[in-house]
Amino acid sequence: MQAMDSATRQINQLSERIRAAASDRTPLRICGAGSKDFYGLRLLGEPLSTRALSGIVSYEPSELVVTVRAGTPLAELEADLAAQGQCLAFEPPHLGADSTVGGMVAAGLSGPSRASVGAVRDFVLGLEMINGQGELLRYGGQVMKNVAGYDVSRLMAGSWGTLGLITEVSLKVLPMAPAEATLRFDDCSQAQALEWLNRWGGQPLPLNASNWLQEDGKGTLYLRLRGARAAVQAATLRLGGKRLDNDAVAADWSASRNLNLPWFQQRAAGHCLWRLSVPATTAPLQLPGDAIGPLIDWHGAQRWVQAPRSVAAALQQLAQAAGGAASLFRAEDASQTSAHSDLDAHAQASPAGRTSAQLHARLKQAFDPAGILNVGRLSAHW
Repeated sequence: MQAMDSATRQINQLSERIRAAASDRTPLRICGAGSKDFYGLRLLGEPLSTRALSGIVSYEPSELVVTVRAGTPLAELEADLAAQGQCLAFEPPHLGADSTVGGMVAAGLSGPSRASVGAVRDFVLGLEMINGQGELLRYGGQVMKNVAGYDVSRLMAGSWGTLGLITEVSLKVLPMAPAEATLRFDDCSQAQALEWLNRWGGQPLPLNASNWLQEDGKGTLYLRLRGARAAVQAATLRLGGKRLDNDAVAADWSASRNLNLPWFQQRAAGHCLWRLSVPATTAPLQLPGDAIGPLIDWHGAQRWVQAPRSVAAALQQLAQAAGGAASLFRAEDASQTSAHSDLDAHAQASPAGRTSAQLHARLKQAFDPAGILNVGRLSAHW
């Protein structure tokens, strides 16, 4: 009861702060651990921290659902789930030591298994939030069910704090897979890797994650299988490749999830990190000459590229021609932001880009009419 009263007081204080800011049009910068501050614009405004909203509210392992406050460290939640043999199947990246659950939902970023199990939003059952008028609202619940109109709880995933401050979220969790295997395919070209991944994706195989990159000038495909023991064993015999030791390769998959692989860490000076989201069936892209990469995951649907800002339009054109989009994920260095006005302008030049911008604007007006929450995030996120 005391913990509940404390949480209620904290929520009331946050609501009052937002109402006061809306009244005098003072921008507020919602922040958890700040692990994703590198993304988008260098936001201005008074910080509004969620860290005091910490702790698991309820957890029913037999029901596969957990309700947790937004400021709870992601590592703490995952440790509690692991103790019950369960996990967040979408593998949210830890981009900082103290990444929070609220930041995980607000950013909407998913790890290597996203293409096989779904994205963050697919696991959000319900949430509680404070909108830009200081109103405490609750959407969804603790079960999967049909909804009429907008599923606002999932709409908050990837909204980057522009629509409201998440105070609490209910998530679907899954049991850890009983079996896992990682296969490595050496001397594998990008075209061959994409052809294999798309062919295998149409077959009843326990595909979970994949990663293709060039190492020492040669392409290498890593494929992770997860599922029933019999299914994983049969797939390893059928697909071939070299089976790697699970314990030895676990750190590599963790590094892939957290964008800490050497390929990411050894980024060339003056190069930004770009994220290209395209249909998985997209053929190898003809990148600009000064670009490095790609590193491909999500079975071909996500392609990381290192390149200078000067190629923004070229990368966006490549992605859009394939039916996708490009975004500047990390800037050249910590002194720069990952916003890029030319990239945004090119995105909005397309019919789909204009429609997206209009929807963002209407949602922003509905949830934050005073325009005080995380001002500028949407212009850098497409």
